[in-house]
Amino acid sequence: MPEDTKMEDASTKEKEAEAEAPPPMPALEAAARRLERSLGRGLQDKDRILHTYTNPAKVVRRWLGTASGASGKATVGDIASAAAVLLDADGPSAAGRELLVAGGDSSMDVDPPLVEGSPGFLSAASTREVESWLLSLSVRILWKEKKFIEAFDLVQKSILILVGHLEAASTSITSLSGVSASSLFPLLARMYRYRSLVAEEMKDISTTTALRLDMTKAHNLASLRRDVDCQATLLNLMLRDLLRHSEIEQAHKLLSNSTFPDSASNNQLCRYLYYSGRIQALRLEYTKAFSNLSQCLRKAPTNTALGFRISAQRLLVVVQLLMGEIPERHVFFSKGMMTELSPYLAITQAVRQGDLAVFNKVVSEQATRLRHDETYTLISRLAHQVVKAGLRKLHVSYSRLSLQDVADRLGLQSATSAEFVVAKAVRDGVLDATIHHEEGYVQSHDLVDVYATKEPAEAFHRRIAYCLTTHNDAIRGMRYPPDEYKKQLEASRGNRRKRSEDKTDEEKAQELEDELDDDY
Repeated sequence: MPEDTKMEDASTKEKEAEAEAPPPMPALEAAARRLERSLGRGLQDKDRILHTYTNPAKVVRRWLGTASGASGKATVGDIASAAAVLLDADGPSAAGRELLVAGGDSSMDVDPPLVEGSPGFLSAASTREVESWLLSLSVRILWKEKKFIEAFDLVQKSILILVGHLEAASTSITSLSGVSASSLFPLLARMYRYRSLVAEEMKDISTTTALRLDMTKAHNLASLRRDVDCQATLLNLMLRDLLRHSEIEQAHKLLSNSTFPDSASNNQLCRYLYYSGRIQALRLEYTKAFSNLSQCLRKAPTNTALGFRISAQRLLVVVQLLMGEIPERHVFFSKGMMTELSPYLAITQAVRQGDLAVFNKVVSEQATRLRHDETYTLISRLAHQVVKAGLRKLHVSYSRLSLQDVADRLGLQSATSAEFVVAKAVRDGVLDATIHHEEGYVQSHDLVDVYATKEPAEAFHRRIAYCLTTHNDAIRGMRYPPDEYKKQLEASRGNRRKRSEDKTDEEKAQELEDELDDDY
């Protein structure tokens, strides 16, 4: 009986402890507090800005990646509640707090009473960053709910708020305030991206024209203040906008007159390589397009971004076919890509067979799908490659063939058309043959040793260029901060010198005697 009484008392105490325990902190508030600790260590002085890292933008980037779980499940009401608890109505984030609270539930308490023991509002080290983050979440929710006009209005106001914070930090005479401005760069870049996505859905010509001018000015300002995040994001957004409106020459001019920052994020680099490869493919620069698209697929994340990898792989397959190469079969059977790449597998088989009739049939059946994938223009150029493949087969099989037979086998209109096609193939180096116009036949020459041609040297050059590019990327990725080892060396020497200075004369004499004993 006493043991039962003790067990009942223990269970009662556990229940009382659970009842007295504070409720769990909401996910958005917990993520914001974590950023506050990372940037300002949760200072007691809320008006003081102190960064414990030399690169606050890098801290914010990492924090955005860890906070994606909390932001993915957030609702408008959660965001408004978090803004009311975290942001001070009389602080620098008052404008953003007003927008966030106004977008939430009207019945919600705008100024909730502070609970005893609660952390209170955020410090000045992280209040602007959290304000920008919550605004971006609200814009994303409105965009997903297809409320494009409201989302565009909110993102425009949010960008003005962030630009105002940057201007205030740049005009401040306090050096610490100037450093804190860089932590807003990743969040401002995210705002620019959401604005472009919302504008695409609105499909308004006047809005698109106004945004182009604004993005150009913003890109110039980002370059001047060395804002890598906004610089890379805005460049990709401008290239995307020009490609959507089929302004290929303007996109090429922008590509040739701009420089992509080396320290940009891997996701932005993958987007830049994809847009570059697409522009170069449309301008018949297939070798450069193949190089950029291959590098894009190597750098793309393997566990996410399946849609992006499918788009890049589709374009890479078409570029390989335009270069006269046949992609490997396993490419079409990659995980998650079989259904999306099935039309391109049929086109590849038609090109490999060299049958123009089969190729035209496949393209006509898949025309709607190809136009949706924005590859129809490039695939329409493959007819010449199909004819080349058919000519190679005929060249290997027959040493002499009439032009009429060539026209019949390739599905051409007449022997005259076949003569023109064969003449161009001979001039391009596809065939080694002689056309007899009067007799109406083609005479193939004896096969030449391929190692006596330039083809092995060109293939070797491509492999060397690929290895050098991979080596340079690896060296760039392992680059250490300059003179970092000198600081560590000086610090270690200083500690040794300090230890030697702290020793007494008796200890130094004893060490000298020990060294002499060791020598003898």
